Amino acid sequence: MNDTHHPELQTIRDLVRWGASRFQQAGLTFGHGTDNAFDDALVLVAHALHLPLQFPQDYLAAHVTSREREETMALIRERIETRKPAAYLTREAWFAGLPFYVDERVLVPRSPLAEWIERGFQPWLQPDSVQRVLDLCTGSGCIAIACARAFEQAHVDAADISEDALAVAQINVERYHLQDWVRPVKSDLFAGLGGARYQLIISNPPYVSAEEMATLPDEYRHEPALGLAAGSKGLDVVIRILAQAGQHLEPDGILVVEVGNSQVALAEAFPEVPFLWLEFERGGHGVFLLDVQQVQQYQALFENALS
Repeated sequence: MNDTHHPELQTIRDLVRWGASRFQQAGLTFGHGTDNAFDDALVLVAHALHLPLQFPQDYLAAHVTSREREETMALIRERIETRKPAAYLTREAWFAGLPFYVDERVLVPRSPLAEWIERGFQPWLQPDSVQRVLDLCTGSGCIAIACARAFEQAHVDAADISEDALAVAQINVERYHLQDWVRPVKSDLFAGLGGARYQLIISNPPYVSAEEMATLPDEYRHEPALGLAAGSKGLDVVIRILAQAGQHLEPDGILVVEVGNSQVALAEAFPEVPFLWLEFERGGHGVFLLDVQQVQQYQALFENALS
């Protein structure tokens, strides 16, 4: 894609508009931090021009150099040709108002859980009194780090079965200087945590059903399948969490788990369980909350579902 082919693209606004048009023409899929072609193009243009994502609107009219135009168009072309999510091209994704390093070793952060983390899960928890938090299936560590900032007195265990994911999480822990507060730990769910107990166990585990995995757009196939696939109904990992969490919650603890589109399947599998489905002001669905008494009350039911 040679610059001389498009000398009429002179401003930042021109490049964003051109990129969005090409994305629409190519039929790209969005959902990794953006939900439309314009915002996706804006992310890539800002990155190519070494600008903060939230730059002043006046900058849109600023002219670009020929080299800047070449580099920006090359990045837009890479997005189209590879179908990689923009976050993998920029090596950055935002969660809870914070930027995180990401690459193909982890899922791109996009969970609605950020909204409730920022609220401190009140009234179920009192943020100032939370001492220990567990983030299961931590991936990039974004949920664990957001929790460490929301619960200032808490030590957070960031658990994942993937050593690759934990390496990315460590990068982000160090980026925010939280080595004394957030501990990446290799663990198959609770297996590597001993008898530790927590006031908050939070998880965005794999929950994509086999049917949904088979129809995922190309963008999602760049993400590690280990972080997505969860059996025929998307419940394999979630049920294991439910069956084991009661042994790791403090007497005032809560369990919060995102199950996304598997919400219906989970509710149908356990109609007697009073899942509280959290509501979101900024969009999102498929996140349940249970307190420790509820988790323990139905533990046998969850264990039986594993057999």
